[in-house]
Amino acid sequence: MSAAAGQPTPTPTPTPTPTPTPTVVKLGGSCLDDLDGSWWDDLARHGRERPLVLVHGWSKPLRKLSPRYSEPSAVLRDRYGNQSRWTTPEVIADIKTVSAELGADVLARLESRGITAERLLGSDGLIQAGPGERWWWRDKQLVELENLVGPITGVDPAALKNLQPGHAYLVTPLARNSEGQEINTDADRAAAAVAGAAGAEDLVLVTDVAHLLIDGEPVRRITAADAAAFRDKGATGGMRKKLRAAGEALDRGVRRVVIGSASVTDLLDARTGTVITRT
Repeated sequence: MSAAAGQPTPTPTPTPTPTPTPTVVKLGGSCLDDLDGSWWDDLARHGRERPLVLVHGWSKPLRKLSPRYSEPSAVLRDRYGNQSRWTTPEVIADIKTVSAELGADVLARLESRGITAERLLGSDGLIQAGPGERWWWRDKQLVELENLVGPITGVDPAALKNLQPGHAYLVTPLARNSEGQEINTDADRAAAAVAGAAGAEDLVLVTDVAHLLIDGEPVRRITAADAAAFRDKGATGGMRKKLRAAGEALDRGVRRVVIGSASVTDLLDARTGTVITRT
């Protein structure tokens, strides 16, 4: 019977407001001590508008824990020229030790600014990894070594079950391989994989350099193809990994990647840093 015949008019079902896409921020282990209160104030303002996923590194805290992590022997190079930290079960334990301390500090900074936060080990169901390289250079010879590292093969976003504005996850980028072993992964590439799986539009790689430099000149904006070309012919060390991570994030659907040392707002507004996009 129609409303005109005395029936009440149906109440329209309200359209749910979509949850904003998360922003993924990788916090470089070498720069965490240099991020002052205003940097965290800015991150909290951003986090009140969008869900946050922070992925942290641990290079500097690990070196502080023991001088052996600063020795050349702590880093391996494989037959393809890729570098990796030599990771044993003892190194995994040390990574967990420094990450727990770092995590407590980061969560306290966020919660004091009104952002609820929780820490998540990537190895607790978030990040899966495949078999790692077994042949490494030692004393100018290729030898077979057990090194608990491996490439990321998947991310289960269901582990990030509380993605909403005002809440942040802090991810320690360990992973679990098919044999159930807990292994080390590269933090930049882990952040890229998490960003793609979580549907993030933006990945921010916060580091201790202000821009990507090519021929000594700061680059404000670059395409993924040009960044990959420079990665393969001119980039070295940490920047090479960051450019690889940027390409992987864009391939996974992230709209843009920003590399720099400023606040998240300044980086996302392209006032500083290097913006990398598909085209």
